[in-house]
Amino acid sequence: MAEKYKKPDLCNYYCANQCPIGQEYVPEVKIKDLSQIVLEMLASLNAMNKRKDRLIEITADGKISDDELEDFLYIQEELERISITVETLQLWAEKMLAAGVIDEAQYEAYRSRKKT
Repeated sequence: MAEKYKKPDLCNYYCANQCPIGQEYVPEVKIKDLSQIVLEMLASLNAMNKRKDRLIEITADGKISDDELEDFLYIQEELERISITVETLQLWAEKMLAAGVIDEAQYEAYRSRKKT
């Protein structure tokens, strides 16, 4: 259906809301404008850049102590936001491909060159 109706977000909606496994592991991704996606990604990356040294401190000994747990959870949540933003960007690209805004042949040709 997603392909036929040119609505790639239907797959994510189904997984996040209907599939029992997806409900546990797949966050629902909302279609957004490219500028909003990029700004959210940059904000999250900037936040993580400030926390990367703390993540190294927390994980250097291979354990997360009680006094490190709160910072670790914050960092984990920020990484999840980055992951969702990446998924949002991917869904945006799929939508643009389905709508013909991005040339699919050129897109796939470039992707195949990058893989080799």
